[in-house]
Amino acid sequence: MDFTLKIYRRLIETLQSEGYSFITFEDYCLGKIPERFVMLRHDVDLRAGHSYITAKIEAALGIRASYYFRVVPQSNRPDIIRAIAQLGHEIGYHYEDMSLFNGNAEKSLAHFQQQLAYFRNFYPVKTISMHGSPTSKYDNKDLWKSSNYKDYGVIGEPYFDVDFTKVFYLTDTGRMWNGDRYSVRDKVKSNRIKDYRTTKQLIKAVESGFFPPMVMITTHPQRWTNNPVEWFVEFMIQGIKNKMKWLLIKKNTNKAKSI
Repeated sequence: MDFTLKIYRRLIETLQSEGYSFITFEDYCLGKIPERFVMLRHDVDLRAGHSYITAKIEAALGIRASYYFRVVPQSNRPDIIRAIAQLGHEIGYHYEDMSLFNGNAEKSLAHFQQQLAYFRNFYPVKTISMHGSPTSKYDNKDLWKSSNYKDYGVIGEPYFDVDFTKVFYLTDTGRMWNGDRYSVRDKVKSNRIKDYRTTKQLIKAVESGFFPPMVMITTHPQRWTNNPVEWFVEFMIQGIKNKMKWLLIKKNTNKAKSI
């Protein structure tokens, strides 16, 4: 079975054994870049408690990761955020302000500043990452068409500040590692020449020496569990979400062609 905590730990341990260093996105932005590295990023969309479990696994292995929290109750759990920060991980803001305020840039920016200050109660937040908000017609990255996040002490946003032609991007969007066709906005411009579907395929590539030397891995911890019931529920829900997102992408593509 894929997307269990057991295989997640095995992936991390395999990367470590093959000489990969783990860095946070904040480290990357500050220029702390080893020759072979993995930027481990987690988007905490739902079930924040699952993030604390992965954070403990990583801390036990002596590595730090970046955890990005939304403002919604399913993600914004002060006890969990505080506990993950105390384990030594980076905390960031998983912003979705344009979606929350229907594209109103002024209200969105005011809300962004308020929430950034809030998350800085737990950690000196220096990086942010947009939430895809697939059901919204507003792209949260568009907030920065009229503003600059660096004016607010933010030093990095992955979709703007990582050269993905050099850094290989992997995300478990769609509950697979090659789910680009199910992603509305979690996409990057890259020279992607490798295609993996399962975590076992990732592990095999690392062990065989065919894994890229510079990688950002983005996970959604809600997907990862050893609990059979939770695993099955997530499997079923994600299948439904994938169909809905595929239809949405198809609709948007057809609309663009007709313009």
